[in-house]
Amino acid sequence: MSVNPTPSRRRLLIVVPVVLVVLLSVGVLARSRLTRLTKGAVAGLTHSGSAAAIDPSYFASGACMSYPPSNGDRHITVFLDAGHGGLDPGGVGETESGQQIDESHVNLPIELDAMAMLRAQGFRVVVSRTTNTTVLKLGHGDTDGQLLSLQGSHDDVVARDVCANLAHAELLVGIYMDAGGSPANAGSVTTYDTDRPFSAANLTFATLLQNDVLSAMNAEGWDIPDDGVVSDATEGSSVGDPATGGLATEAANYDHLMLLGPASPGYFSTPSQMPGAVIEPLYVTDPFEGSIAVSTRGQEVVAKGIARAVEQYFPPTPTTTTTSAG
Repeated sequence: MSVNPTPSRRRLLIVVPVVLVVLLSVGVLARSRLTRLTKGAVAGLTHSGSAAAIDPSYFASGACMSYPPSNGDRHITVFLDAGHGGLDPGGVGETESGQQIDESHVNLPIELDAMAMLRAQGFRVVVSRTTNTTVLKLGHGDTDGQLLSLQGSHDDVVARDVCANLAHAELLVGIYMDAGGSPANAGSVTTYDTDRPFSAANLTFATLLQNDVLSAMNAEGWDIPDDGVVSDATEGSSVGDPATGGLATEAANYDHLMLLGPASPGYFSTPSQMPGAVIEPLYVTDPFEGSIAVSTRGQEVVAKGIARAVEQYFPPTPTTTTTSAG
């Protein structure tokens, strides 16, 4: 159910349920999957109307889907990642009316709205998921009861990079929401990685993304704070107890968001191969911002800002001019 947020900001401290959140800074591809992918074994496209599934043997049903332009063709591919999904709800909060918000349910419609806008602008768009599911087709060891296991959590994050790479995307956009437990936690933030060959391009796009999404939201009178454009070294988080060693320790030592970060020998070998950024435009744990995030209007406005940033990032399509003989 959608709600209609008002422009009056009301700060409330709420109790946030503790959930297993799949955070972007962790991710190792299971050895058997990694071997198959590094050998270049990519299944053919499975077509359904205008959509095409990329390697359905590896990705979950409805995940890693390719959509052609719906108007013209700029011959540019953009990858959109709707964060979390399936067994991983992401951050959890409440609206001003007390409606529970699962971040994964908010990210998806924003991704799909942005996809439609970008296709209409002539872009081919590949999305990480089209339904409430993981991106990875889960296998043995990926689940722990009704939650993703630590292995499943980082395998699912890796799958998003793998999808972007297989799609030969030229730009990556991570669509997530923020979460916190304090009335001071509010605002829009965009994250980029400084340790890639294309870090300058990362910063350029991240700045566009932050400015365009924030401007679109505040044009509605919502007064969302500007939390800035930041390095992912300040934003990385991990799941699991690093004191236990193994994967949890490696994740804690990886000072990047894995969706954006570089390879790490013995830990992560399939990083994204294109510029990109992750935007967290709202806090689902702030009732005012959460009410915007769960509303149809709020989702459309954020998507509009994302599409605008992508359009600005790429050079305009050359126009053909004709001259008449005089």
